[in-house]
Amino acid sequence: MAQNKNALIRYKTIDKCLQNKYKEWTLNDLIEACSEALYEYEGRDINVSKRSVQLDIQMMRSDKLGYNAPIVVYNKKYYKYEDDNYSIMNIPLNENDMSILSETVEMLKQFKDFSLFSELGGIIQRLEDKVYSEKTNQPSIIHLDKNENLKGLQHLDIIYQAILKEVTLDIKYQSFTAKNPSKVVFFPYILKEFNNRWFVIGKRQKNRVILTFALDRIMEIDYNLKVDYVKENFDGDEYYKDTIGVTVMNKKQLHDCHLKVNAFNAPYVITKPIHHSQKLIETYDDGSVVVSVRVHLNYEFERIILGFGDSMEVLKPWSLKSRIKQRLKKAFHNYLTEEEEQCKD
Repeated sequence: MAQNKNALIRYKTIDKCLQNKYKEWTLNDLIEACSEALYEYEGRDINVSKRSVQLDIQMMRSDKLGYNAPIVVYNKKYYKYEDDNYSIMNIPLNENDMSILSETVEMLKQFKDFSLFSELGGIIQRLEDKVYSEKTNQPSIIHLDKNENLKGLQHLDIIYQAILKEVTLDIKYQSFTAKNPSKVVFFPYILKEFNNRWFVIGKRQKNRVILTFALDRIMEIDYNLKVDYVKENFDGDEYYKDTIGVTVMNKKQLHDCHLKVNAFNAPYVITKPIHHSQKLIETYDDGSVVVSVRVHLNYEFERIILGFGDSMEVLKPWSLKSRIKQRLKKAFHNYLTEEEEQCKD
């Protein structure tokens, strides 16, 4: 990476030199200019060889980097641009470049709430300006699923910094079911995103139970410098290995689940597994399949099953099959008309 960075610094330096039409540039002049530029960037002497600058000029002349720089030698000694208006910084972007830049900008903007990316703000703005100046009315190729109105995103950075610097947090939190908010002294360990919502996972000071807080339910948050941060080797991958979503349950709720999927949806489930533990158990003549997953029987898992509607059937365990059956019965009841209700009775 350092070598690539140094090469880019040399390219820019050579480019800047050759744009100066009022000086005749020898190879030694270019070597000296590159050495000075690298010293300025690195704060130390870096030996720039004659061979390096010659290869740089060759690379700039080629199409490998898209420069095709019109560098010529005159009087068998001096280097210049044949086109006085040329610069490697003025190369127009092609259509593919524009598409990649556009989508990169959109992806970077998803992380605007992290101070980790704050220094990219100006870069992103300049990229947006460059993209806008180069193209008009070009539709996005990649559409990212996002919710601009999601609450709690303003807490992302303070939590991120607390995890990074191992600082305790004071959190005022109110769940959907609680009548009043509660205050918690909290040791944050990881941030997790699921289904367009952000969560912080950690332990509270009192009983050191692992808690999951949704950022959109946090009323207030601040650093607590009076309470020492309790560090643990918390492994998010290990913690969530048997879980779909964010609701981690006890081992009693961990089951091998068999799901039958109809022929139309079987390719979808096979190519996009419900969970990393998914295995193909059986394939029927009609194209339907049975897959197994070893997961906690939590709310998020049930929502996935219900989302498949009549195209997925729970074969085992019985407790999950019964619960899904009852929920589908209630859902069916919601769509009955008064006449149908009377006939049912």
